[in-house]
Amino acid sequence: MRLKNKTRLALAASVVLAACVVVFTTSSIKANNSTSMQQESNQFENCTKVLLETTYGNIEIVLYNETPKHRDNFIKLVKEGYYDGVLFHRVIKDFMIQTGDPDSKNATADAFLGSGGPDYDIDAEFVYPQYYHKRGALAAAREGDETNPERKSSGSQFYIVTGRCFSTGQLDMMAERMGEQRKAQIFQQLAQSHMQEIMTYKQQGDTVALTNLQNELIAKTEAIYATNPVKFTDSQKRDYSTVGGAPHLDGQYTVFGEVLTGLDVVEKIENVETGTHDRPVNDVKIIKATIIQ
Repeated sequence: MRLKNKTRLALAASVVLAACVVVFTTSSIKANNSTSMQQESNQFENCTKVLLETTYGNIEIVLYNETPKHRDNFIKLVKEGYYDGVLFHRVIKDFMIQTGDPDSKNATADAFLGSGGPDYDIDAEFVYPQYYHKRGALAAAREGDETNPERKSSGSQFYIVTGRCFSTGQLDMMAERMGEQRKAQIFQQLAQSHMQEIMTYKQQGDTVALTNLQNELIAKTEAIYATNPVKFTDSQKRDYSTVGGAPHLDGQYTVFGEVLTGLDVVEKIENVETGTHDRPVNDVKIIKATIIQ
């Protein structure tokens, strides 16, 4: 039996107020034909484009001007030859292909990959819902929320979304779950700001005061959430139900570009055989990355 939203939030609130510690976590159709992709690329006439020459063919990507920190960093790394020779070290069918770890260059078959990069992170640049995790989206990898609450991006690692298609009903249920997670995060932040008060009530054994505070914070949570509720736009629903993607990542990872041509190459890579830690059994690499506009 499913709980109503407010009941579910109340239970989460009770856990916070009782234990004073709570952790909320989220789990980590074919491509459009080349003609339609080319038509779509017209809107990016003044944007920087990069050619990734890979083991399986070429992928042309565009970098969004609305995410300047990620765009400029990517351009810098490409010009330095940073991506030349790196592997697609993590490939998950119907989800994404990930690359950008400098430690993957000439890595042995048993090497653990995925933690390499420059000695800096990039501030998150969420341009949502304008840009989202549709098939072909280019997004920055990052450390988890537990160690990275500001959701800063890796200095070099990125992934290209492959994903899958979802029905309207599935998208509605996903939006509901994401909304509940958002509410839990809002409540946690509010509870943290009242932590001294909560601890005092606990020490005094004042359960009435705790309950009243819980109800007050729940009401504030609902009011804050109502100003920006989780919902998919018509564009998101269209793309996620036709070309596919990974909607559960929206608003959590910075999307800073997309594939213009070469989604067939991305598809070939996502279908390679993988082994331990989702690494391709046979190395798949970016041979060379070049700025083409």
